[in-house]
Amino acid sequence: MNEQQHQSAPPIEEREIDLLALAGKLWRRRKTLLKACGVGVAAGLIVAFSIPKTYSVTVTLSPEAGKSDKSGLADAAAAFGIGNLLSETEADALNITLFPDILSSNPFALELYSMPVKVEEDEESREMPLNEYIEEQRLPWWGWLMSLPGKAIGAIVSLFSEEEEEGKFDPFRLTKEETKRLKAIKESMSATVDKKTGITTVTVTMQDAVVTATVADSVVRKLQDYITAYRTKKATEDCAYWEKLYKERQREYYEAQQRYAAYADENKSLYTQKSKVEGERLQNDMNLAYQVYNQMAQQLQVAQGKIQEAKPVFAVVNPATVPVEAAGPRKAIVLIGLVFLAFCCAAGWILFGEDVWKGLKAATKDGVA
Repeated sequence: MNEQQHQSAPPIEEREIDLLALAGKLWRRRKTLLKACGVGVAAGLIVAFSIPKTYSVTVTLSPEAGKSDKSGLADAAAAFGIGNLLSETEADALNITLFPDILSSNPFALELYSMPVKVEEDEESREMPLNEYIEEQRLPWWGWLMSLPGKAIGAIVSLFSEEEEEGKFDPFRLTKEETKRLKAIKESMSATVDKKTGITTVTVTMQDAVVTATVADSVVRKLQDYITAYRTKKATEDCAYWEKLYKERQREYYEAQQRYAAYADENKSLYTQKSKVEGERLQNDMNLAYQVYNQMAQQLQVAQGKIQEAKPVFAVVNPATVPVEAAGPRKAIVLIGLVFLAFCCAAGWILFGEDVWKGLKAATKDGVA
């Protein structure tokens, strides 16, 4: 058995000779490889200069969450459909892990949908809603060509269908166009979280430098508002509850106080036992109402303090600024990638493709014959 395996295994020298033969075959066809690389250079230049410029703005946050129970975060997770996050043990960790999911949620993107942005064009600026700017972003020429069939079909369908009346924007029932714009807004934003340090990095990428910085700043502020609202939701509800009880007990105390004062004024000259007992009863009711009213006032102050304790503090380590240089496309990488792809395709054709093609042609001729 060992002898058969030894005989079937090709010697190392033969395998080395095969590699040298392949290298020699490529060397003999070096002109073809150079032509393929030239095609790759041309294609790389066309592609690299056809991709529109994009600008990126990165904002770094260092959140320091205050004291809070998990109920507020549970409400936040449920609202965005990310309830699985409640497997964590610390509220701070939950607060941090919510950032990327909130950015990719529809409610957050809808907050940015109609925000006004200024687009700079030829030393002039014009203001428009963010959703309209998203629609006006440039596409490479192949993207424009690929969109032509869909536009043509849509135009033909619109000729035979009734025109839809333009109604008010309804977040509950979005049209296809609105859904497309909303998806583009969500894709322009991203967030990464370092759970060890708690540092959160928010990145916004768009085709206009000023718009990118404006959206990045707005994203950070709205993200802070979202987290603050959900972290303080339970405490805010408790505060509203105690405030309601406080006002009710306050009204009851004032009413009891007025009843006792009116009785005292009407019976100040009477010294009967009946009037004395009635006066003591009204006074006790007033004192009891005051005690309950005082307790509600204390509970309300405690609830108001809990809201402040639950508010997280966000330290903006790296604020949003207008970028000077474009973040993409990376023309050198695109060029090198396409040249390498062209070289690999040409080498594969020389080494294997030609032989396979010749074999197929020969087999076809033999079959016809």
